[in-house]
Formats: sequence, structure tokens, C-alpha cells
Amino acid sequence: MAFSLIESLVAACVVGVLFVSLYGGITAGFGALRSARENLRATQVVLDKMETLRLYSWSQLSTFGTASSYIPASFTEPFYPTGTDFSASDVSTNTTGIGFIYYGTVDIADAGFTENYASSTKKVTVTVRWTNGVARSNSLSTYVGQYGIQNYIY
Repeated sequence: MAFSLIESLVAACVVGVLFVSLYGGITAGFGALRSARENLRATQVVLDKMETLRLYSWSQLSTFGTASSYIPASFTEPFYPTGTDFSASDVSTNTTGIGFIYYGTVDIADAGFTENYASSTKKVTVTVRWTNGVARSNSLSTYVGQYGIQNYIY
């Protein structure tokens, strides 16, 4: 049996639609993977800063926001942690292979409790923001007590 020209064109159109939808699915899958990697790295950066803050003493945490503070209020981290040193021009052109930059902030404030231990408790919030097509952020908050875990490591 021979196929007519119309049948062949319809079959070619069906195959074309299948390839376009397959390409769209692969593209969406890679986009979701990239987004998951960005979120995972942001979580790593936040946890790294939070674990660093856990090692500070109460007197060092209490001086946050003053001129004698041990803890910087803002920081930057590259997407690839093993990236080389970068400058502002390298970030915009992505010539060093470090990817984009995470911009983070650390905030240490009173806990806002009304109990009698409120003066010996602080709320620590670490936030990272990044833009790689879409502006996004990741944040983590915890409470630190004056007589908390940091006293057990000294």
C-alpha cells in the first residue's frame, strides 16, 4: 500500500509537534534543575553563616550593630564556592566561572519576648538574595540564648 501526500504531511506534522513538545519538556526540566541548585546553594550559604554565628560568645553577639562588632551585617558568596577571586566587571560578564553572587544580610535583634528571660535572648536572621533571571531570596531565623550552646564549646 502506498501513502498519499496528505497522510505523509499529517504524519510529519504529528512528529514535528512531538519533537517540539519533547524539547519544551527537556528545557523545563533543566530550568527546574537550575532553580533547585540555586536554592540548595542558598541554603548552604545560610546554614554556613548560621553555624558560624553559633560559635560566637554572648558578648560578641550583643555588640552586633556597633562599631566594635565582630559580625559583619552583610556579606557576599559566589554560586560556586571554589570560584576564583572576582571583581565587579567579572561578575557582570561572568568571565571567571564563579556564576552569580549571593548577597546576604545578618540581623541580630531582641527576641521580642515578654518573659523574664527576654533580655538574655536574641533573634538571629540570615537572609540571602540573588538574581539569575528572577530575583529570589532564602532566609533562616533562630533564637540564641545567653546561656545556650555556645557556652559548651569553651
